[in-house]
Amino acid sequence: MQSSNAYPRAALFDLLTALLDSWTVWNAAAGSEEKGRTWRAEYLRLTYGCGAYVPYEQLVKEAARNTGMPGSATDALEAQWDTLPVWSGARELLLALKPHCRLAVVTNCSRRLGHRAAARLGIDWDAVVTSEEAGFYKPDPRPYRVALERLGVEAHDAAFVAGSGYDMFGTSVVGLRTYWHNRVGLALPQGAPSPELQAPTLAPALPWLQSFEKK
Repeated sequence: MQSSNAYPRAALFDLLTALLDSWTVWNAAAGSEEKGRTWRAEYLRLTYGCGAYVPYEQLVKEAARNTGMPGSATDALEAQWDTLPVWSGARELLLALKPHCRLAVVTNCSRRLGHRAAARLGIDWDAVVTSEEAGFYKPDPRPYRVALERLGVEAHDAAFVAGSGYDMFGTSVVGLRTYWHNRVGLALPQGAPSPELQAPTLAPALPWLQSFEKK
């Protein structure tokens, strides 16, 4: 790895929203965008409210039941898991960063599905941290801290690329400067700290990281 004084020592990423288009797969499994968004919103409500880790697959099924989805929807979601689309610019960003800083994933997922999803990027990750392995779901600060510990990097020497506005609750506690890849134009959750930068694409993330120490 080449040394660089401008880049952070490590770049951490949300996986299922910041790098992968999980929205499309949830919507397809549900049968429509409206149903998929409703199901996903209920899953997120359960996730952010449970604290300590509850099996990811269990929460997905519970959210399906709560929103009137058939059991076949959860089966369809898993069947399409290995087809999760990669957002445009994601691989290019990771390849550009790889010579300069360590790369990690911090994802709200089971270990089994999280590592399969991370493999979609075709990157040799320095760390993949799932909520199952950390014992807690984001935005609890522990998953981010587990990733930093595995990388051997302090929070002030690392950056986070978020996919959800809820990430800001956790990254602000940990002290991670955060870029929000807000692809679908969601509102910042009430009470959440603002990210340092947000955009609907990943394009501005590279220059942001290249000038990391210029703040």
